[in-house]
Amino acid sequence: MLSIDPKTLSTNKLHSYLLDAVAPRPIAFASTIDVDGNVNLSPFSFFNVFSANPPILVFSPARRVLNNTTKHTLANVIATKEVVINVVNFDMVQQTSLSSTEYPKGVNEFEKAGLTMLQSDVVKPFRVAESPVQFECKVNDIIALGTEGGAGNLVICEVVKFHIDEDVLDEEGNINQKKLDLVARAGGSYYSRAKKGFFKIPKPLATLGIGVDNFPEEVKNSMVLTGNDLGMLGNVESLPTEVEVAAFIEDLSARYPNIKKATYRQKHRLARNYLSFGDVESAWKILLS
Repeated sequence: MLSIDPKTLSTNKLHSYLLDAVAPRPIAFASTIDVDGNVNLSPFSFFNVFSANPPILVFSPARRVLNNTTKHTLANVIATKEVVINVVNFDMVQQTSLSSTEYPKGVNEFEKAGLTMLQSDVVKPFRVAESPVQFECKVNDIIALGTEGGAGNLVICEVVKFHIDEDVLDEEGNINQKKLDLVARAGGSYYSRAKKGFFKIPKPLATLGIGVDNFPEEVKNSMVLTGNDLGMLGNVESLPTEVEVAAFIEDLSARYPNIKKATYRQKHRLARNYLSFGDVESAWKILLS
């Protein structure tokens, strides 16, 4: 067995071992707001429930290993002492991943990820309407665990009101775990679906994905594409050019002779097929044709 003194490892290597070994981890999809009213939404996998009386959730926005900076979420909870923690199920996991992109301060990740802002009852931060369970919380304490890159900051949250989608409840009013269909975070690009097992989602682009807010209206408001489809489509640096689209469609017409006359719905269904294989570039070329 390999035995390691953590002090002998780089922070990057230690971080990797910890995330690979302590997995899967539940995801706190944390919605916050700053003192100027700017909205922020970001997922955190250093998260769990720690008490029922009082109801306490704890999550930890860690200092970035690369440059020792902190996330907007941490600054917001320090300033306002409020947060909404939304759980993440499989239907919204791609949008959750897209929201983890390091967008500049003031950018609304709800809009970037194509998620719906829902007014909270007690606190100011918005809830994620697509989340099946949403916890409105007051922040009781924030404990800094260190000052260097990789150090966590325990945000101790007391639940003051929570909301459950009735579709995930059983006949007795209890949460049905299979209906809830939660996903959790593991190491690298791995996630775990509670009822299916591990799967991969590529990490968001360091160059910043265009986001759902920059989609053509017929794509953004599609009746065919799912939230996960939108999340995948939003994680591209730029859209294909008209020349690239035309060349692709010309080649595709050999297999799909009617592609040039296809309706939006037909194109969106075909694009979904490409997305199921992870081919985002081809999906976009079909959608833009």
